[in-house]
Amino acid sequence: MRVDKYLWCVRYYKTRSIATEACKKGHITVNGQDAKPSREVFPTDKITLRKDQINYVLTVLDVPQNRVGPKLVDIYRKDETPAEAFEHLELLKLSKEHYRTKGQGRPTKKDRRDIDDYTTEPGENEEPTE
Repeated sequence: MRVDKYLWCVRYYKTRSIATEACKKGHITVNGQDAKPSREVFPTDKITLRKDQINYVLTVLDVPQNRVGPKLVDIYRKDETPAEAFEHLELLKLSKEHYRTKGQGRPTKKDRRDIDDYTTEPGENEEPTE
């Protein structure tokens, strides 16, 4: 089975054309080599793909006849993605929402002063006393 069709069948990509584009861009490797969309996949092959800033590592257990349901995906692949990759993604999400949540607009005057106080060193903004 073609690698783009396999990744579509085991639900890593929503459409085959998206899987094909990922292959053409070099996001997918099979056994350490860049894979063209037409590359054949066999059991025991290791597939590495980059999607949503995560490097997924898969081992092909079997080749499905056509697209399978989400509950049956584990029959056809073994996911060996390290847990640190998912933790890194969570950290990225949290760092984006650290200060302001999305949709709050520009910082207020008080927010701006708090940012300035945070970025300057203590005693830098104080007026000299006589």
